[in-house]
Amino acid sequence: MTDDRVDPPLEADERATLTAFLDFLRATLALKCDGLTDEQLRERAVPPSSLSLLGLVRHMAEVERNWFRPVLGGEEMAGIFSPDMDWEVAFRDVATADVAEAFRLWHAECDHARVLVAAAPSFDVTGLRSRSYFSLRWVMTHMIEEYARHNGHADLLRERIDGSTGE
Repeated sequence: MTDDRVDPPLEADERATLTAFLDFLRATLALKCDGLTDEQLRERAVPPSSLSLLGLVRHMAEVERNWFRPVLGGEEMAGIFSPDMDWEVAFRDVATADVAEAFRLWHAECDHARVLVAAAPSFDVTGLRSRSYFSLRWVMTHMIEEYARHNGHADLLRERIDGSTGE
C-alpha cells in the first residue's frame, strides 16, 4: 500500500482545516482498499457483519451524493445504486457489483462535492435536505464523522482480509 495522504494543517482557518480532514479521511478509505482484488473487496470479512470494503465505498458514494448535492446544489436526493433509495443496497449487493464502477462513482461524487464546497461563500451557507435545513459546517462535520466511523470498519475488514494494519 502506498500512503499518499496529506496530513491536515496544524494551523489553518475553518475551511482549510475541515476540507483537509475530510480529504484525509477519503484518502484513508482508498488506502484501506488499495492493492486488493475484486474478490477481496467484496469479502464480508468480519462475520456476522455483512460489511465489506466494496460496500463501504458504495455507501460513501451515496453519502457524498446525498449530502452535498441537496444542501449545496439544490438537487433532490437520489440513489446511485438503488433508484428506490434503499440505502442497504450499497452494502447488500456487492457480490455482483462492478468494482471499477463503484470506485469511479465514489471518486466522481467526492470531486463534485469538492467543487460545491469550494464554491460556497462560507460554511454558514445552508441548504434543504429532506425537509430540514443544514449548514455546510454541519455537513462537513457530519461527513468527517461518517468517514471516521466507516474507516474504523475498514481497518477491521482489511486486517481480517490480509493482515494489513495501520492508520
